[in-house]
Amino acid sequence: MASTTAVPHSDVPVTSRSHADQRPAVFDTAAYWLATASIYLLQLPLWFHSGKEKIFTDDGHMPPPLKKTFDGTFFESVPGLDGAWILLGVAQLAIFAVLVASLVRGEFLATRRKPLLLTGLSLAMLVFAGLLFGDIWTNQFDGAASLYAYFGATAVIFVFVLLMPPYRKANWLSGLTER
Repeated sequence: MASTTAVPHSDVPVTSRSHADQRPAVFDTAAYWLATASIYLLQLPLWFHSGKEKIFTDDGHMPPPLKKTFDGTFFESVPGLDGAWILLGVAQLAIFAVLVASLVRGEFLATRRKPLLLTGLSLAMLVFAGLLFGDIWTNQFDGAASLYAYFGATAVIFVFVLLMPPYRKANWLSGLTER
């Protein structure tokens, strides 16, 4: 039996909401590419150069001014100051390698999930936390405050990646105000 309920007439055109959600605005696409490029351009050189410096330029030896700062701390015995310097350099180069793998896998594309990018950002937060711990241990509170800001900024980037496609709709930016 057919329904006899009358549908009120409206002069407002009906649009397909699902169709509108699938097609991003030009600014959504531009913002996605600019943000994604910015994340990689910020993270890749940071971790490459800092890791390369420690492992290759410094030959795995902590610079004398830093050694003086850490004299008498437990870092001197476990894993040793040069050992800690090498571990830090290896961790930084590992972050770089994970981010390069993310690029090679095409995670920069809006349709691809970004597990390696998110893993690299997580490792970056771990390294910042380790550096922060070292600064606090040696009463370098100004440096600790900067590292805390770097940790927080990296956490914001991590969440920001989760707000972009493919974790959100293609109109991820212009659709923020829609319910």
